[in-house]
Amino acid sequence: MYVLGIIGWSGVGKTTLIEGVVRALVVDGFDVATIKHAHQRFDIDREGKDSFRHRSAGARQVLVSSPNRWALMTELRNEPELTLEDSLALLGPTDIVLVEGYKGGVIEKIEVWREAHGGKPLWQEDDKIIAVASDDPKLTASAPLSLPLSDPVTVARFIQSRIKEQPWRN
Repeated sequence: MYVLGIIGWSGVGKTTLIEGVVRALVVDGFDVATIKHAHQRFDIDREGKDSFRHRSAGARQVLVSSPNRWALMTELRNEPELTLEDSLALLGPTDIVLVEGYKGGVIEKIEVWREAHGGKPLWQEDDKIIAVASDDPKLTASAPLSLPLSDPVTVARFIQSRIKEQPWRN
């Protein structure tokens, strides 16, 4: 599977871009998975639901299954959080994995950058950033390939071109 990070400062539009790119890739016949790295505590469960009650009672893992989907929740209980590699190992077979977050990961990445948002561009210090999706038409000459942030189909086509370049695909 091809793994690509989508990184950038909070609030620049990473999730919106990923949403559009996933739609475009799926329309083109790709099986896509995503990993979202959260810096804060999060919960996919709600108080009062059976699964919440199971966890509250002390279950370390709770698997919820239905005809449409399943989810496994694991309480870490002072264990270290999953690494990107650990997270990837949990996924089933897929064509493409888009990873939101894990800025320090050693995978290829596209940075989402908005000049109006501020913050130092990450591409200046990360050689794994292969492109920048931005709303700024005048990116500096030091930036890698520039992609239009408002056009997820173009970003998806760029990702497809990267997949074709992978030696294991030939």
